[in-house]
Parts: sequence; structure tokens; C-alpha cells
Amino acid sequence: MRRPHPDSAARSTVQTEEFLEDENEILVQEMTHKVSALKTLTIDIGDEVRGQNRMLRDMGDGFEKTEGLLGGTLRRVKLMGRWSHQSWMCYMILFVVAVFFVTYYLIR
Repeated sequence: MRRPHPDSAARSTVQTEEFLEDENEILVQEMTHKVSALKTLTIDIGDEVRGQNRMLRDMGDGFEKTEGLLGGTLRRVKLMGRWSHQSWMCYMILFVVAVFFVTYYLIR
């Protein structure tokens, strides 16, 4: 049996190492692209979450303002309910008469 020449074994080892090094470089580049894509995606998700939180905070503020307005209106309605029936009717009649005169002057 014939033995391989020592130079050919060394060349084969060098070629294998170069091939593996090139393959590793390609895999590192692919991994770098994937990590970059994940980083971009993570940043986009973070921006979206911050935007959604801002919108929820604004909605909460709007609901609080509405609650304040409705609470004030309810207090006024309760106050009107405490008035005597005659004074309530008097204010209603005055309001209807005022609307009638305003309408009369606008039509005329």
C-alpha cells in the first residue's frame, strides 16, 4: 500500500481549514443580518408600545374630563330637583317665552 506524501496531507489540512473558515465567515454574516433585523423589529415594537401607551393615557385623561363634566351636570340636575315645583315651572315658562320672542324676531 502506498502512503500519501506528507506535503499533500498538509495541503489537504490547509484547504479544509480555509473552507471551514470561509463557511464560518458566511454564517457570521448571515447571523449579523438576522441580529440586525431583530434589532430593528425590537425598536419598532418599542415605538409602537410607547405610542399605544400615549394613546391610552390620552384616553384616560379624556374619560376623567368627561366624568367631571357628567358629575357637574348630575349635581345641577339634583339641585333643580330640590327646587319647589312652582319655581321650576316658572323658569320653564320664562325659557319658552324667551325662545318664542327670539324666534319671532329672527323670522320677522
